Amino acid sequence: MNDVARVAGVSLGTVSHVLNKPEIVSAKTMARVTAAIDQLGFVRNDAARSLAAGRSNTIGMILTDVGNSLFVDIARGAEDAASSAGRSLLLANSDVTFTKQESYLDIFNEARVAGIILAPLDAGLDGVDRVRRHGRNIVLVNYAGDRTDCCSVVVDEEHGGYLAATHLMDIGRTRLLFAGGPQDLHAVNARREGARRAVRERGGSVSLDVVHSRNLKSSSGRSIAQDLITSGALPDGILAPADQLAAGLIHELTDAGISVPTDVAVIGYDNNQFASEAAIPMSTVSQPGHDMGREALRLLVDEIDNPRTHEHQRVTLQPTLIVRRSTTMPSPLRT
Repeated sequence: MNDVARVAGVSLGTVSHVLNKPEIVSAKTMARVTAAIDQLGFVRNDAARSLAAGRSNTIGMILTDVGNSLFVDIARGAEDAASSAGRSLLLANSDVTFTKQESYLDIFNEARVAGIILAPLDAGLDGVDRVRRHGRNIVLVNYAGDRTDCCSVVVDEEHGGYLAATHLMDIGRTRLLFAGGPQDLHAVNARREGARRAVRERGGSVSLDVVHSRNLKSSSGRSIAQDLITSGALPDGILAPADQLAAGLIHELTDAGISVPTDVAVIGYDNNQFASEAAIPMSTVSQPGHDMGREALRLLVDEIDNPRTHEHQRVTLQPTLIVRRSTTMPSPLRT
């Protein structure tokens, strides 16, 4: 700024007014200072300004996997809410890697952001404790734990599994399989328990078997389908705890000449974008990602702006069932 003032032939205070209170600066002076800024390639340091003022309008957001459209929706919801609240949002992707998650927490802490929205991995939250000790506000999204020292936004995963199993039973499927997912993922476990509850409530001759997989990728779905085909014991309804895994199942089943949904109905989870665009559009359980992001941002801004009156809360949103062709055949055209 000193160089800008020197080149423009004005005081340092005048340059500050141009940058922060342009309405009180004359057009002639504004033109001189603007020309000097352009000549020098000056870029003002908003981080330094915020630090000097003791405040920041920037919020950091760390997501688990931006390759998953759920987290993209969460980011978009938070971005919309941040814009409405006059805040800036910085996005980081932990890429399902704990060390990256911890590193980004430290980076945002060192940058002295106003607060952090974190979609954490199913692992320890030492980094959260660390940055909170430094006075950083944090809201957790899609977090399965029961922390009471910060706000959180979650989806009722158990109910999502219940919806999926109930749908398969409602269309007459009685030999169900909950297919795939690591046993150490809370969301997968909750979805499986919801499916079990639905089957228990239905009673009768409905059965539910369970198989596990190392991950939720389409390759795991293909592997599970191959094992089912080899065994010759196919279920008539499959619940996959992720759309990617369901896509692999459907691909392998149809390649083997097994009709989806006539022979085997398949329902996924998450409502990723490709679920509606696949050759066989996929029934799924949709998570309200956009609402999750907006709600997380709202809670964080309230904590930032009202530290004395803010009360931590856990907000639980509900998933919804979306029915497509992987579980129900389209109605015949009327003539």
